[in-house]
Amino acid sequence: MKNKSTLITAILIPLAVGSLSSLISRGGMEVYKTLEKPPLSPPDIVFPIVWTILYILMGISSYLIYTSDSRDKGAALRLYAVQLAMNFLWSIIFFSLMLFLPAFIWLAAMTAVIAAMIYRFYGINKAAAYLNIPYLLWCCFALYLNFGSYILNSK
Repeated sequence: MKNKSTLITAILIPLAVGSLSSLISRGGMEVYKTLEKPPLSPPDIVFPIVWTILYILMGISSYLIYTSDSRDKGAALRLYAVQLAMNFLWSIIFFSLMLFLPAFIWLAAMTAVIAAMIYRFYGINKAAAYLNIPYLLWCCFALYLNFGSYILNSK
């Protein structure tokens, strides 16, 4: 039963972080809907669905690392925590503050941290690393959307 509650907690942590960030950024998200968006921008409904899936995958992967016997799991989980904190702050920088260029730079740094986290996870548990590939790809797509928003809405 302990492992089941640990898994649930591991999944709830990124879901809570994402939900709190979204709640804080809600007003900016409404303003963002009125701005010009780059081509290939998905409909607004796609974002909460994708992020929910990605947060669940992140939680499962962190559980796999946390429950491993690896002596490297502490360093890997620190990278996980850093990218999760960066993820939390990106929404605020982008949506609440509407600082598109700083948000792009922040997202690029976050994407690099995610890649480093995946690399660390891979050395501990390959499945945990693979579970984060969609997250990395989505963040690469988000870089495009973020930069496009900057270009199209800069005055």
